[in-house]
Amino acid sequence: MTSSPPTTISLSPPGLRGGLLALCSAVLFGVSTPLVQRAGAGMGAWSTAALLYAGAAMIGALLRRPASREAGVRRVDVRTLLGMTLFGAALGPATFAWGLQHTSGAIASLLLTLEAVFTALLSRMAFGEVMDRRIWSAMLLITAGGMVLALQAGGQGHTQWLGLLAVLGATVAWGVDNTLSRRVADRDPGQVVMLKAMLGTAMTAVAAIVFDEARPAIWNALALLGIGAAGYGLSLRLYLLAQRSFGAGRTGSVFAFAPFIGAAAAFAMGDPGTPWNLALGGSLMIAGVLLHLSEDHAHVHVHAALQHEHAHLHDDGHHTHVHDPMPVGSHSHPHDHEPIEHAHPHVPDLHHAHPH
Repeated sequence: MTSSPPTTISLSPPGLRGGLLALCSAVLFGVSTPLVQRAGAGMGAWSTAALLYAGAAMIGALLRRPASREAGVRRVDVRTLLGMTLFGAALGPATFAWGLQHTSGAIASLLLTLEAVFTALLSRMAFGEVMDRRIWSAMLLITAGGMVLALQAGGQGHTQWLGLLAVLGATVAWGVDNTLSRRVADRDPGQVVMLKAMLGTAMTAVAAIVFDEARPAIWNALALLGIGAAGYGLSLRLYLLAQRSFGAGRTGSVFAFAPFIGAAAAFAMGDPGTPWNLALGGSLMIAGVLLHLSEDHAHVHVHAALQHEHAHLHDDGHHTHVHDPMPVGSHSHPHDHEPIEHAHPHVPDLHHAHPH
């Protein structure tokens, strides 16, 4: 491989765009948690999940972009989409919906922070994303906060424990989903949301019929469709865009703010809880998230020759190919990257998956 002499390029703070996108995604999903608990009260878990992802499918269809602006989903992505659907749109939301009905909404919201731990670990195994001592310390703090919350739930009876375990199961399922979704982060996020949500709706609707769940009331159904459109569909679209520029593990860490938003919303809606346990567990988790986000990663690194397709601009120091005329704004087409060696602050995005 022939590479150019080491150079330093000037970029905006690395991951700033990805961090903001992930934070917006977290706000939408966080607020949805106590709303799902109320709108889904008395409903079956599978029916709740089906309605949430039916709403997500509708918003995904509305937000699709033309092929000239975003790379479309390909046949090679089918297995990834099926895996995302099974874990993220069927098992995850169904177990979470059941857990919400059997434990405190505030505790359930905060326990979702553990999703970041599973996402970071799985991203490390699947993509080799860097986890230095700072990141490991952050994960330990988040896990410690989760244990404090688990002890609180454990003192509230057998049913609370079952609800807690269901929520933990959902965090594992969504961690797998987050890791798999990294493989399609360069595809049109509207199309990915639509296809995943349609498949998820079909899977969970069949399960609701098999388990003979009661039909929901019309107002509950409409509420869950709306919650699914914003808290699952639009949130997922923003999450995928964040992964594109921020990496799977770091996106999961910023998204870990969602539980605190959900817990605050649950308290505002009158959810009971033990303040000191929630304050201690939440503080440990917030400390872990902030420690993770304070990472500063920069070194000389090599980009091998690469050909791929995704939406891109020409102001990031990596897309130097020319057009005649030069398109305005983000656009998508197959393009080549020449080998280059340079140094700048970076995160494990589409162009920085190099080993360490």
